[in-house]
Amino acid sequence: MVADETILLVEDNPDDVLLTRHTLKKNNICNEVVVAGDGAEALDYLFGVGSYEGRDLDTMPQVILLDLGLPKIDGLEVLRRIRSNERTRLLPTVILTSSEEQEDFVEGYGLGANSYVSKPVDENQFRAALLELGMYWMVLNETPQR
Repeated sequence: MVADETILLVEDNPDDVLLTRHTLKKNNICNEVVVAGDGAEALDYLFGVGSYEGRDLDTMPQVILLDLGLPKIDGLEVLRRIRSNERTRLLPTVILTSSEEQEDFVEGYGLGANSYVSKPVDENQFRAALLELGMYWMVLNETPQR
């Protein structure tokens, strides 16, 4: 596959970041993965501020994989801000988290998440889930022209 679209991975666990990158690459999903280690960094990237000032805002990620339990700004607030901005409101956003709290499901979908995936504890199941996510969002899914 040609890597021309970016995945924004918003994840504070370095082990999950490494596993995600490795799994995608191993399965020929070679898209660039931009990692934001907390919610504030994710918003800086999306809105071209802070350390991302000057970033080309015409180039947005194909999909955002968003953890909920993030430092600085939690994942639900990140999603709220994504959906409230005209430039980012249509970006496909998948909540990828270890939280299985019903209120997180309800609030995540209520804020406009496109999907909610609980991270399996088992590493092989986590890899399989990542492969399916990558194939669906980077290969099969079609998004509106921005």
